[in-house]
Amino acid sequence: MPNKAIIYHNPRCSKSRATLQLLRENNIEPKIIEYLIDTPDKNTLEKILKLLQLEPRDLIRKNEDDYKPSGLNNLSLSDAEVIETLVKFPKLIERPIVLVGEKAVIGRPPENVLEII
Repeated sequence: MPNKAIIYHNPRCSKSRATLQLLRENNIEPKIIEYLIDTPDKNTLEKILKLLQLEPRDLIRKNEDDYKPSGLNNLSLSDAEVIETLVKFPKLIERPIVLVGEKAVIGRPPENVLEII
């Protein structure tokens, strides 16, 4: 495989585990980034958003306990402010995110990764 796969993974998340398993079932051993420990910086998140073709707000997990305390429920925040807040509160980043070359998907449902592998 010419392009190395990367998964932004939370091992406590069932969807993230299922996505990782699906990659492995397709003979892909991705680089695993546990994003709660190794949080992507602003530039990395911007690149991921571009690959996903999503706006920063589209990457927010709004049902997490940290959503309101983080201030992300303030709809007047700029994209840059949303990204900065996601860096500070990585638990609010939608997961898992899989990158293969210049393609990316969110593994919800896990079968989404089949589109890019």
